[in-house]
Amino acid sequence: MISVEEALAACLALARPLGTETVRLAEAGGRVLATSVVARRDQPPFAASAMDGYALAVADRVPGATLRVVGDAPAGRAWAGRIGPGEALRIFTGAPVPEGADCVVIQEDVTRDGDRIVLGGTLEESTNIRPAGADFRIGAQIEAPRRMSPADVALSAAMNVPELEVSRRPEVALIATGDELVSPGEDPRPDQIVASNSYGLKAMIEAEGARARLLPIARDSRESLEQVLRLAEGADLIVTIGGASVGDHDLVGEVAEGMGLERAFYKVAMRPGKPLMAGRIGDAALLGLPGNPVSAMVCGHIFLIPMLRAMMGLPTGERRRFPARLGRDLPENGPRAHYLRADLMPGNDYPEITPYGSQDSSLLTVLSQANALLVRPPHDGPRRAGDMVEYLPLTPLFA
Repeated sequence: MISVEEALAACLALARPLGTETVRLAEAGGRVLATSVVARRDQPPFAASAMDGYALAVADRVPGATLRVVGDAPAGRAWAGRIGPGEALRIFTGAPVPEGADCVVIQEDVTRDGDRIVLGGTLEESTNIRPAGADFRIGAQIEAPRRMSPADVALSAAMNVPELEVSRRPEVALIATGDELVSPGEDPRPDQIVASNSYGLKAMIEAEGARARLLPIARDSRESLEQVLRLAEGADLIVTIGGASVGDHDLVGEVAEGMGLERAFYKVAMRPGKPLMAGRIGDAALLGLPGNPVSAMVCGHIFLIPMLRAMMGLPTGERRRFPARLGRDLPENGPRAHYLRADLMPGNDYPEITPYGSQDSSLLTVLSQANALLVRPPHDGPRRAGDMVEYLPLTPLFA
């Protein structure tokens, strides 16, 4: 067995960047930016009113002063004249401030009668003007690589950039294996179970911005495995689920090697997830996950997500861990790294994390309830409630 760190390094070595493509801005949300976005204009491109009110000279902003209204400027229609002494322009939020005006008095501080206004007795000191380029200037950049958030997309639009160069989405082929599996909605025999791992992993893959193909369940025969592996042609990453252990019916490694698999490793010193393998088969990387539902999903968090991020050009390495205080005593850990499903709650200084009592790798209900994985290193000594530990977030709330 190799360590989690060694296994992850081997997986990342298999995850080659996939190149780029150009997409319309409307399709760029969630994509990984490959080339920095460069602003084509200042924002705002002119000095703009920050309020509905009246544009005038600061020298005329005197409580009780009477001024003549010489026009109006809605957003999108600039007023072409110049504000002189004793004059004001009715102006609306976002409209260009005309020459001669260097402040905007909000409409609540003004009384109007025809083409005359009287300023109120108490006036703001703020000019209520957004200077040209206050947000960004021509040449400002959104740096790549980064996953495009909704705010990034909005900023790119404001920069007047209609298309972005992004990393190509990884194509992932998912293969569940085993005679005991049926698809959701089918009528399983008493000795069969419903395939769940592939659906959870598909959701995980798509949440990372990749594309996932659910291939037919491969049965426990060389012929079936070979047939389904051939259906994965064109994928950047093949993920097999189950069949990678050492039982009489665990044939994935043997069959894949017969089809050209160059195996990088087999077995990792971790719980859950020991029977893990990875390698390269043709043009695709292959990640062989354990068959137990929780083992497959946990290994997805530890290995699959970093591989996808590497393929999309994002910074690679172990997913970031965070500190928390332990919620209850724990005994000494064994020789394998242990990823315990846990409940993470806000605390006074650090969050408090409490692992669930049952950590059986078949219990999806516990994984569904968990919002974090408590990470225990190999041979970690006994821990007391209140000790500082590390966790891996499972939900955006704590990511």
